[in-house]
Amino acid sequence: MTNNFQPTPLTRYLDQQQVAYRLLMHKTPSVSIEDAAQQRGIRPSQMVKAILLRDMADHYALACVPGDQSVDPKKVRALLQCCRMTCVDLGRVYDITGYQIGTVTPLLLKTAMPIIFDPLLTEEQEVTISSGSNMAGIALQLHDLIKLCQPQLASICR
Repeated sequence: MTNNFQPTPLTRYLDQQQVAYRLLMHKTPSVSIEDAAQQRGIRPSQMVKAILLRDMADHYALACVPGDQSVDPKKVRALLQCCRMTCVDLGRVYDITGYQIGTVTPLLLKTAMPIIFDPLLTEEQEVTISSGSNMAGIALQLHDLIKLCQPQLASICR
C-alpha cells in the first residue's frame, strides 16, 4: 500500500468482494469535503457525502449525496414516513456507524439502516468514499458501490 497505509476493514472488504478501487492518499487528515477533494485531486461532486440521520424513535438512515450538495432531512423524513429527522449528535456517530466523523461510508455500517442515494450521484461513473481512515479516500465505480450497499434512490438534496 501507499505511504505505509494500513489496510482498513473497508479495504479488506473490497478486496474480498473483488471490487476494483484506487487509494487516494491525503497528505494531512482532511478537514472538509473541499479539502479532501483537493487532496484526492477530484471534484467535490465525485465524493459521496454520507449524512447520518435519526428520527424521534431512534431509527437511523444514511443519506448520501454528492459532496457539493446538502441533504434535505425533510425529504428523507417524507420518504421513510417518519416523524422529524435530524442529524445525529456527532458524539454518537462512531457508536452507530463504526466510523469516525468525516470517514462514514455506506458500507460495513455497524447498525443496519436504510441507505438512500440521491440520483445526482449517478451522474458520476467513478465516485470516492472514505477508506475508513481520514488519511485516504477510495475511488471506485458507482455501479460497484450500488451493488454492495443496495441503496434506495430518491431525490434528497436541498
